[in-house]
Amino acid sequence: MYITSRSGVAGEERRGEEGVCFAGAVGGSINKGKKQLHRLPVVPSFAMDSSSASPAAAASSPAFAFSSPPPVENPRSPFSKPRPPSSISRPSYLVETPSRPLAPSSSSSRTIYSDRFIPSRAGSNFALFDLSLPPSASSSSSSDAGREDGSGAYAALLWAVLFGPDLGVAPPATPDRSSSAVAGRSPSSSSSTSSSVAFSTPSRNIFRYKAEVPRYSLAEQFEDELPGFSHIHPRAPRKVPRSPYKVLDAPALQDDFYLNLVDWSSHNVLAVGLGNCVYLWNACSSKVTKLCDLGVDDSVCSVGWAQRGNHLAVGTNQGKVQIWDASRCRRIRTMESHRLRVGALAWSSSLLSSGSRDKIILQRDIRAQEDFVSKLTGHKSEVCGLKWSHDKRELASGGNDNRLFVWNQHSTQPVLKYSEHTAAVKAIAWSPHVHGLLASGGGTADRCIRFWNTVTNSHLSCIDTGSQVCNLVWSKNVNELVSTHGYSQNQIIVWRYPTMSKLATLTGHTYRVLYLAISPDGQTIVTGAGDETLRFWNVFPSPKSQNTGSDIGARSLGRKTSVEAAVQCANTAKA
Repeated sequence: MYITSRSGVAGEERRGEEGVCFAGAVGGSINKGKKQLHRLPVVPSFAMDSSSASPAAAASSPAFAFSSPPPVENPRSPFSKPRPPSSISRPSYLVETPSRPLAPSSSSSRTIYSDRFIPSRAGSNFALFDLSLPPSASSSSSSDAGREDGSGAYAALLWAVLFGPDLGVAPPATPDRSSSAVAGRSPSSSSSTSSSVAFSTPSRNIFRYKAEVPRYSLAEQFEDELPGFSHIHPRAPRKVPRSPYKVLDAPALQDDFYLNLVDWSSHNVLAVGLGNCVYLWNACSSKVTKLCDLGVDDSVCSVGWAQRGNHLAVGTNQGKVQIWDASRCRRIRTMESHRLRVGALAWSSSLLSSGSRDKIILQRDIRAQEDFVSKLTGHKSEVCGLKWSHDKRELASGGNDNRLFVWNQHSTQPVLKYSEHTAAVKAIAWSPHVHGLLASGGGTADRCIRFWNTVTNSHLSCIDTGSQVCNLVWSKNVNELVSTHGYSQNQIIVWRYPTMSKLATLTGHTYRVLYLAISPDGQTIVTGAGDETLRFWNVFPSPKSQNTGSDIGARSLGRKTSVEAAVQCANTAKA
């Protein structure tokens, strides 16, 4: 067994080849010496009273420490039981392990030594983990401040791992240790420990970031040092692809601001009105089906899917509304009563609302024999925008008279009227996140998106987009919305609400982006324009990324999981 010796202060920890033990000076002051290696036999140690040793032997004998035997698995084994103190004098190379200090006597201080290994807790920084120090540790000597494995070195190392090697910032102090050390320090040791006290007192604000270091690097460095630590990285700004992932030709797609010719069903089928025909495009299989042909005397002005995704309403130029069973490609019924073209449609369960150029909104119950059950009047020009709220209690309508009206389920007159827009109001969207939050957009002379609280009947905010607002749609996955525009930039803008900061501006259409629909999963939008193209964009994140990937969270919000969507696509393809 190898023995290491190094002179130092009392109670200093020494490391041997096989373990760690403590070496204490027998008496007197000892200068630092060179580390020596001695090969000595293991001698059974006994407790020795320092007072029994002669002063000469105490002054001439160096403070030796020999390594302990191989560590024992059970520290409470019978072999580690302390022996009673003995007055027999032994040479100074015996084990001198400091035990629990006894109360000082009035005559002279006595140090009791034994062969039992007692771990020292003086170097542990309990306050760093919100733990209070035991009374014995709080009153212990402060000589460990200069040790490499003491609390000061440990705090400095941890500080460097957390905040980087910034030598100008002191590590945080431990109030319990610093206060106890100052209180228990003798006058003779105050000069030797003044530097450690200054090091433990922060002189500047420790909670700061260096300008040249990105904030997310702290977490990465900390995880590299401590693999078991779980840390959430700051969310990086979401990137929206600037190009469409699919472009489809749509010949004969009309360039008319007052029409609504594109809608996306809950069964992932896109309906498009082209001229006098309606076509269905299956987003799962890319299969195209011609649903109907109105003939040369009529044309399609609007399309709208029911919530269940089986029935499609078609508004015509002659003022008719047709209901089609898309799964069978069969017309169910035709309803009239409008004198002019029907450019806006909106479903609320089995209730269908239709807006026309004749300035009237008709409420139709497809279960009833009558063509309509109620008539809503109030607009002074063509009705070009209709949207039911998500709770199906309120209907918002916009017209070419620059008016925005809100109706309830039973009213025939608008319960709320807004006249702040200075151009036609076609773009209307209800927020799926906040009850009563309504967004509307104005035409070329207005160019503004306005937000309304229909619960308090108040105008919340307004933003000038710089171009004609043709459509608006909210994301159900995140608190964001998309607007499409016409003159003069023909752009698509993704907004973050309520700051209304632009996440992305998408371009590609060469005509006004008059048509907009969103996929059933809420991730993809399709836009149509007078350039006779349909463009598909991935603009919103998936519900899975917003709900920590839990299927339970997705179902609780009424969203389809990826498995359910795949099964639905397979069933639709078979049909």
